[in-house]
Amino acid sequence: MDYPGRLITIGEQDAAIVAAIIAKLADRGYHLAQPSNGYDRAVASLVKQFQSQNLDAAGRPLLADGKVGPITWGALFGAQKVSAVDDSIAGAALAVAITQIGQMEVPLGSNRGPMVDKYLASVGLSPGLFWCMAFVHFCFKQAADTRGIANPFPKTGGVLAAWNKVKSASPARIVTAAQALADPARVKPGFVFILDHGGGLGHTGFVKEIQGGALRTVEGNSNPDGSRNGIGVFEINRRKLTEPHLKGFLDFTIR
Repeated sequence: MDYPGRLITIGEQDAAIVAAIIAKLADRGYHLAQPSNGYDRAVASLVKQFQSQNLDAAGRPLLADGKVGPITWGALFGAQKVSAVDDSIAGAALAVAITQIGQMEVPLGSNRGPMVDKYLASVGLSPGLFWCMAFVHFCFKQAADTRGIANPFPKTGGVLAAWNKVKSASPARIVTAAQALADPARVKPGFVFILDHGGGLGHTGFVKEIQGGALRTVEGNSNPDGSRNGIGVFEINRRKLTEPHLKGFLDFTIR
């Protein structure tokens, strides 16, 4: 059964979905003590037990909340891993980003360095500023220059500014967090994720891989913990579609 596109929790009315979840739990050795009355507290408790003892598709602990979202669904039913890079400008930009993994600030914590300065210069910013979105733009520019085409990605160092520019100029390229949660298959490698931390602050990077709502990303101005103001370019294995600050994605895989 495919993910139904919504959070499954106490009170779920679709009997087929509830039965499928209970059956999958039983296949994994998690059995109800007595027949359920739909998705009731007993089922939620069993789901919570499963979550507390199992990992998501990316090998990370599940959130033990007794609810079945895309990540727990993937852990139960199996999640297709999507990691192939297509031949779109977004795929080419992701390929550039991957080559930059390991580039570090010099000195650490300065928002400076030979490559960091180049990322910032690509959007007309001076050294020493936050650079996660500048890194994304740099990768798109490098990909566009290699292809001899105009760079379609907006020239800005602002995370939320990029979101607003794309939403205004090309709304079809916007995939909201709600849309991604309802249909995780919409998210593809090369998508640019947008986090909104409030107060005009945000963070961004490339989706490298998605599996059952779990994301593997490539991020500039980050660190192994995924900070929005880190020390280099890293491959991060902690993002997920249920991340509370996720605003959505920019889709430049569209031709």
